[in-house]
Amino acid sequence: MFKAINLLARFRRGKRGKAGNAAVEFALIAPILASALVAMVDLGVGFYERMEVENAAQAGAQYAISKGWNPSAVVTAVTSASSLAAISAVPGPTQSCGCPNGTTLVAAACGSTCAGGALAGTYVTVNAQAQYATILNYPGLTSPVTLTAQAVVRTQ
Repeated sequence: MFKAINLLARFRRGKRGKAGNAAVEFALIAPILASALVAMVDLGVGFYERMEVENAAQAGAQYAISKGWNPSAVVTAVTSASSLAAISAVPGPTQSCGCPNGTTLVAAACGSTCAGGALAGTYVTVNAQAQYATILNYPGLTSPVTLTAQAVVRTQ
């Protein structure tokens, strides 16, 4: 009788049957947490590779500023500026003349005078591109993703 009263008292207090609740709850939430972790790592690597592509385009532009216009050397500067194996300078670097107009560049003949009275400048446009294959499939995003960057600098 003492055992029956003791068990009945424990049952009424609600202590019976709670020993494995934390394990069951963790088993239910663990796949969601693991998926979120993989997605964060995947997107983090994608953003890192995007920054590498931007840095490669800027390295090509810096080469054009410091060493002068040499298209093949600018391409080499782009491809060797990053540890990404698949980085390329596509489309290739171009040189043009123009006049700045706010945030845009208006094409002009080299040596001509711009609207503000200054001479048209010589500009180099450097592009960089790489492919990033995501680990997971995301809605509205096809893999591989083409990462692109462009840098435009005035050389003269």
